[in-house]
Amino acid sequence: MTGMLSLSNGQTFTGQWHGKPTELQGELVFFTGMTGYEEVITDPSYKDQIIVFSYPLIGQYGIQSKHLQSEKIQAAGIIVSELYNGPLEKKAVSLSEFALQQQVPILSGVDTRSIIQAVRETGTMQSHLSALQAAAPSWKPIKTDFFSDPVTGSSIQTIGHGDLHIGLIDFQYKSSILSELLKHRCKVSVIPYDTDTAKLDALQLDGLLFSNGPGDPAALQHLFATYRDWAERYPSLGICLGHQVLASAFGAETTKLRYGHRGANHPVMNVLTKRISMSSQNHSYVVKDDSIENTPLSVLYTNVNDGSIEGLVHPSLPVMTVQFHPEAAPGPEDHFGLFSQFLNTIKQEKKVKMHA
Repeated sequence: MTGMLSLSNGQTFTGQWHGKPTELQGELVFFTGMTGYEEVITDPSYKDQIIVFSYPLIGQYGIQSKHLQSEKIQAAGIIVSELYNGPLEKKAVSLSEFALQQQVPILSGVDTRSIIQAVRETGTMQSHLSALQAAAPSWKPIKTDFFSDPVTGSSIQTIGHGDLHIGLIDFQYKSSILSELLKHRCKVSVIPYDTDTAKLDALQLDGLLFSNGPGDPAALQHLFATYRDWAERYPSLGICLGHQVLASAFGAETTKLRYGHRGANHPVMNVLTKRISMSSQNHSYVVKDDSIENTPLSVLYTNVNDGSIEGLVHPSLPVMTVQFHPEAAPGPEDHFGLFSQFLNTIKQEKKVKMHA
């Protein structure tokens, strides 16, 4: 079956359609990693987006549940140059079968290099996927707000056991973030982003981790004062959207990149040590450089390629944020140590309180 990708700049691409005939519209983004498609398509930060994979062959090792970042495919559609449908190990199912089960279409056999070049030149744009002979799409604005209604549930779930009790503020977190906390023997309470402060305080938490999530952090501005109150009273770490939210809570501003950072090969530099390391990233928005002057925060990490802010630290409070994903999944393991650093900071804070 033939399918078509239409871009809002007027370009069209045809390829082979995999899945039930349908049509859909979504923001077009691209991922530059060579592996990790399992984690990418199930990452909640890709919610409702159409993903183009730059690596020419996708699906080689199928899908295994242990690598999934959520219970379902979050992307609206998948575009690849070539889709692998060869033999797999027994525990894996094919990417095409997995996508078909969840009614997410795949378009293969297209010139992904030209598609990605179009995004790089024009910037993030709407795209339309169709296996139908439909009329020219009527373009809708890009969806940026995924928090108009509660999306993470109203109940607090507590998982694991340990001496440290961490509150995972849930903006639609990746499962690998929770897994890292559990590996460090933490007791973790998954807390909906709009939870009342009284409920949060009643948990007797030792620290907070503000998770990743989809969309524009400004959609949560009505909660920024609450998040600042939390961060001023609990040691806090923000990851991706959590980084943007905490920065905004302390007075910074965010802006949208031309086409975002999405891949497992983004170099970042620690401005204190000058050490450069590789990182996994998936975001459209960044903290504006000049807005940091209006906050008590200082820059800790920068992006080597474009100089954008990749991490912040508070000078007197145990608050740190990173734009990249220290848990990777997929990506390099250069920043696994940030979890230990965060938890060691919490332990030190507990010692100080005990002797106060």
